[in-house]
Amino acid sequence: MLKRKYGDRANWKRIIDRDYSQEYIQSEKFNGYITLLKMNKVKDKLHVSYGEKDVCIVDHGYSWLQQFPNGKHHSITVTFNEKEEIVQWYIDICLENGIENDIPWMDDLFLDIVVLPTGEIILLDEDELEEALSKGDIDHDLYQLAWQEVEEVLTSIKSGNFELLQLAHEHREILG
Repeated sequence: MLKRKYGDRANWKRIIDRDYSQEYIQSEKFNGYITLLKMNKVKDKLHVSYGEKDVCIVDHGYSWLQQFPNGKHHSITVTFNEKEEIVQWYIDICLENGIENDIPWMDDLFLDIVVLPTGEIILLDEDELEEALSKGDIDHDLYQLAWQEVEEVLTSIKSGNFELLQLAHEHREILG
């Protein structure tokens, strides 16, 4: 069973005071929804560890910009700190992006790619994908789709052609 994740994160109890905005963009560089979740006040900070690196992704004044490109098998969450500096790009590999009750969503296919401002690239959750296949939560076609999308995205990032990374500041500015 795939987990559907919504752009507004409406049920996230960690955020006490929030502002949310979204917009549909149709341009030469991007077609799809973008959302911005501003975390004005949070109950608890959230840190994640990538090996030796400890990265804060939720705190007072932080924001998450999500990009839901049409017809793609990925969605990006860009974490900005309170100074509007990018902390990380988090790329979810997904079956599809869509919209329900005017809120963008994506159906998560387990694999994730993190890109840090240093240029470091980290692949996550291969074990979750393997487990989903062995439990029958996904079939071999979805398994192959996830790995194919990871390869395409990684190749694009490494060659400097993954435009969504460069569009983060522009998209954040659109939403305020």
